[in-house]
Amino acid sequence: MERKVHVTSSGRTMVTLIPGDGIGPEVVSAARRVVEAAGARVEWEERQAGASVFKKGIASGVPQDTLESIRKSRVVLKGPLETPVGFGEKSANVTLRKLFETYGNIRPVREFPGVRTPYSGRGVDLVMVRENVEDLYAGIEHMETPGVAQCLKIISRKGCEKIVRLAFEVALAEGRKRVHCATKSNIMKFTEGMMKRTFEAVAREYPQIEAQHIIVDNCAHQLVKKPEQFDVIVTTNMNGDILSDLTSALIGGLGFAPSANIGSEVAIFEAVHGSAPKYAGKNVINPTALILTAALMLRHIGEMTAAVAVEQGVLAALEDGVLTRDVVGDAGAVSTTAFTEAVISRLGRKPKQAKVREYRPLSLPSVSSAPDFVKVARRRVVGVDVFVESTLPVEQLGKSVEGLVAGSPVELKMVESRGTKIYPSTGTMTDTVDHYRCRLMQRDSAGDLTEAQVLEVLTLVGAKHRWMHVEKLNEFDGVPGFTRAQGED
Repeated sequence: MERKVHVTSSGRTMVTLIPGDGIGPEVVSAARRVVEAAGARVEWEERQAGASVFKKGIASGVPQDTLESIRKSRVVLKGPLETPVGFGEKSANVTLRKLFETYGNIRPVREFPGVRTPYSGRGVDLVMVRENVEDLYAGIEHMETPGVAQCLKIISRKGCEKIVRLAFEVALAEGRKRVHCATKSNIMKFTEGMMKRTFEAVAREYPQIEAQHIIVDNCAHQLVKKPEQFDVIVTTNMNGDILSDLTSALIGGLGFAPSANIGSEVAIFEAVHGSAPKYAGKNVINPTALILTAALMLRHIGEMTAAVAVEQGVLAALEDGVLTRDVVGDAGAVSTTAFTEAVISRLGRKPKQAKVREYRPLSLPSVSSAPDFVKVARRRVVGVDVFVESTLPVEQLGKSVEGLVAGSPVELKMVESRGTKIYPSTGTMTDTVDHYRCRLMQRDSAGDLTEAQVLEVLTLVGAKHRWMHVEKLNEFDGVPGFTRAQGED
């Protein structure tokens, strides 16, 4: 898929520039100066988002003129945004990513010269590719009872397809040989399992790339034990959020962590670190992360020569011992502006030892936009899970539900609490709460439970028990679309 940018009448690529909050304006200014010194043909359109916008009463933290600029430019370079306590609602960072469907977060992680860590000399050089818009971060939460909360983990086959293909394309663009897929599919068979199954299917289209699945907790273990074994890691949103911060710690911290949020229509480039308001205006912050983020942006818009020059300038400055306070403390540290000047003076100068990869343009995946991304030939509803709130002993609850649905199209198969079957009793010692799932299966194993019958079941159960939600139990092409509880036959 061809990337979308807006070229102005002067032949320059338009970029929406958001300075951000706290230290944001300082690191954005540094990145802008370096990009301009590298000779990139960029035209900036500065816009606002974050704390200053929240204070104006705009709940999203993103004003309309900023949205209009992004819709036009399709490319954003931004500083960190603060979500103040006491006003505003969701994070303006997350709002921007979701509004423009930047489904893939790319975070390169590499050892830097002069930045001493316990992993120095190990050759750490990998890329985290994180799904960026769904999973638990869809933010769909409910209080089911006064003491039980629920968060829905939404994983789509389309979302998995896009992020997995992006990961393989990153490997090709950067000359990498291996892609790991990190999931918790041994526990979450449908959600995390969908990522694993998609990875295994898509991998067959990239025979030149070695593809390996890894359980995410083992991935975290291996990243600490032997990070140099990894090349590209693709994973779901929550896993990626955790692992990507872990990987940043391997190479010196968030001050060295650039990132790109890639979508089919818009790309948003930002450093990973926060706004660090206590350091704002002190000219002490490390701008490396945002300068390298700008290099990612330059590659995205086709300014490959300028991107190489920027990366080389950063590596050369670090090799020469030009280091900020997050690396060496106050003694011997250079200021934000001094570091920026050091990079500019070394633009295009090859580092003596540090390796600069040869990149080719990233090919964005082309994935169908059809809502029904997965189609099936046959489907039927074979039962319902009705979630109820109750303080009754479980034996009493189970017998009550059995009596209520007697003579209906369904019968009670089991009652579970927090994923474990407790009725009919299996002899377990489960500590229950007031939140139960009653699995009601169709008596006629060949039939299809209708909408009217589902409503009838809810009416029957609801006559004596407070229910909070219901899940249809679907079969798709004869395969159950639901998992069993622990202890359920």
